[in-house]
Amino acid sequence: MDQRRTDATQTTRRGATATAALVLLTACGTTAPDQQRAPVERVVVQQDQYPEAQEAILRSSYRLGAALTASPDSNQVTSPLSALYALSMLRAGAGTTTAEEMDAVLGFTAEHHEAMNALLGGVQQFDGDPGDVDEENPPDTPLLHLANAVFVPEEGQTGDAFLDVLARQYGAGVYPVDFADPSTSARIDDWVSQETGGRIEAAPLKATPGTTLSLLNTVYFAAAWEEPFDAADTRNQRFTLPSGAEAEVPTMHAAVTVRHVDGAGWSGIDLPYGEGFFMRLVLPDEGSAPAWDEQQLADIADALDAAEPVPVALALPAWDHAYDQNLLGLLTALGLEETLGPGADFGAIQPGSVLSGGAQAANITVAEKGTIAAAVTHFAIMTSARIPPDLSISFDRPFGYQVIHEETGLAVVMGTVADPR
Repeated sequence: MDQRRTDATQTTRRGATATAALVLLTACGTTAPDQQRAPVERVVVQQDQYPEAQEAILRSSYRLGAALTASPDSNQVTSPLSALYALSMLRAGAGTTTAEEMDAVLGFTAEHHEAMNALLGGVQQFDGDPGDVDEENPPDTPLLHLANAVFVPEEGQTGDAFLDVLARQYGAGVYPVDFADPSTSARIDDWVSQETGGRIEAAPLKATPGTTLSLLNTVYFAAAWEEPFDAADTRNQRFTLPSGAEAEVPTMHAAVTVRHVDGAGWSGIDLPYGEGFFMRLVLPDEGSAPAWDEQQLADIADALDAAEPVPVALALPAWDHAYDQNLLGLLTALGLEETLGPGADFGAIQPGSVLSGGAQAANITVAEKGTIAAAVTHFAIMTSARIPPDLSISFDRPFGYQVIHEETGLAVVMGTVADPR
């Protein structure tokens, strides 16, 4: 996305570690819509200007990360960073008790917009075009590209103050579209594909005639290992599945010098890329699931941040995973009940706004040379809550059916369903 480039400030080790933790916990058929610039450009916020707000954001990333990876028996890849950016932009349009709920659940402070801006500025030096990356040979200097966008109706009013915050603090582009046009979904998909280098070809949610705003964040990460694995050392090795069964999987092997900790119920390492990025790998004790809550994630981070590098014989499977998830139920369970319900106050976005959808799609490829990953978080808004029906019917026992020609009343097909399996 075309946004103002700013000179990144030098980050402290804690700031760089926090940003890396946030990230590592993460063919166009039509033309993307033209961007309508907001009246102001993104401001520059120094990395150390809001330390307490940034620490709160880091804690929020652990909270979201724990919720996003709550199904350890499946292959999961998510981006707490992408979810945080999208939720923080959504917070710019929240008012009254909805704003209070978001702040309480997500740990947002009064300066959270500025703090998110500072985090973006802290990694701006690693920005680049995902389309230029050769994914067979990830770059030695890590590339981290974040993009924010809001798609608004061509006709109708979207709050100026809301768009102003998105422009000033998030560099978000504003794209006027006709949500009733069937091609709009494809145009949003093209924006997502462009910002993720084609790794994610479609937005998680489809535009409908009832949609009045789509808010999106994308994250793209590409980096070579500081010390690549030798493909000649990759060989099949047994891997114990959640069921207890074993499978032979391609496993990379290397002798590395990395931060390592044997913690209470876990052991872990920080496997470096370049320029201060790393992959944090955490192995639970045998018989335990790879699931940690917010405090445990914080404790793991503190322990590994403080560890000294030691020689380690490493065996690491290669993997290539994709994962899509609906965020509404997950975030409601986290405590955002009013925010995601029919009584939410997003009047600063559009009068009568309520969330009609929330989803994230993510993928990752980890191999001998490095890592490529991408994610998109998408929230959709409509301007009136759907009225729940007065009656309901559930066909949860044997039933009959008929296919009827209305004019003649003839039953073209008739039958019963005793077992729908």
